[in-house]
Amino acid sequence: MLKDVHMRSVGLFAGIGGFEVGLQRAGIDTELLCEYWDPATRVLRRRFDAEIVGDIRDLESLPLVEVVTAGFPCTDLSQVGRTAGIAGSESGLVREAFRLIEKAPPRWVVLENVPNMLSLGRGAAMSFIAEWFEQRGWNWAYRTVDSQHFGLRQRRRRVFLVASRTEDPRGVLFGDEAGTPKIRSSHTAYGFYWTEGNRGVGWGLGVTPTLKGGSKVGIASPPAVWRVEGELGQAIARPSINAGERLQGFRSGWTKVESKEGLRWKMVGNAVSVPVAEWIGAGLVAPKDPVDVSRRSLVEGQRWPSAAASIGGKRESWELSERPLARRAPQSLSALLGAYGLQPLSYGAAHGFYTRLQASSLRVQPEFKAALAAHVEASRLVKN
Repeated sequence: MLKDVHMRSVGLFAGIGGFEVGLQRAGIDTELLCEYWDPATRVLRRRFDAEIVGDIRDLESLPLVEVVTAGFPCTDLSQVGRTAGIAGSESGLVREAFRLIEKAPPRWVVLENVPNMLSLGRGAAMSFIAEWFEQRGWNWAYRTVDSQHFGLRQRRRRVFLVASRTEDPRGVLFGDEAGTPKIRSSHTAYGFYWTEGNRGVGWGLGVTPTLKGGSKVGIASPPAVWRVEGELGQAIARPSINAGERLQGFRSGWTKVESKEGLRWKMVGNAVSVPVAEWIGAGLVAPKDPVDVSRRSLVEGQRWPSAAASIGGKRESWELSERPLARRAPQSLSALLGAYGLQPLSYGAAHGFYTRLQASSLRVQPEFKAALAAHVEASRLVKN
């Protein structure tokens, strides 16, 4: 299929432009960005030559473009959020996107959110979205993918849905399949959530767990990393914000427009991973034939699978992995932190995590517990 080099996009709930950076790399120009949060808006104004508007509720119409993206708020759909569902005040703003799309339908619509949208309230959010498109004659396809398979050192599972009135969206999301990877037994670094320890630690094999947005008042909540061969006092560390930007596929310093590190972490944690957006953009520009995998009819009311499609109103579940590509990261997690910066986990943070971990019934590597205990003691001596 010939490459369409003149596609243009509108980004709703644009954040710091993860969708747009990826789409631009695929040859899709940015026409308009809509983002209400001032810190993120300042980043967009510095990084993009496009019209930028604020609250989506005040936006009356969209320009005629080929692509509209909407990484709508996950606050009411996330496992760690309010779980109010699609009726919540923030995640429910997807209705505003639908209002605008219905007025000026593009060739493609791309939505993004957390996998919990497929199960929360028996998948009420996914049911609402699917029915909205189907009632208006749109085809749709969605797939859960993990950013760590796109050359990033971050485990980040997200659902991407592509819809079109005239095209087959399966050619965008179902054209690549690398299968489930083999699990390596050892790594030079392991990521974990130092803020947890009671019910889980978000253990990552050579990757960090999912970057979080943090609090609205700008308190940073980056993950931590155990660098197996790191020096005593340095082996248990937090990535710098520059490293965090690289973990999402942005260039280092992308959010430096904002001076408060906590706000920068929130922006990065809320962003769409750039290489995933680039992969989707390439599919929008030149859709492929869907891969030949097992599929079955999907009856309304059934549990939503990790990948599905509806063409002409006929729903099907597709047996696809979360690994469409098998791109290797250019650096190990330990090397990435060494190149872009890290900060040893403080005594208070390390001691608090270690205490919670000791009191829990969670099973972790004995070597990790020993390294953590040594770090707590080393950081205590520095503190005193």
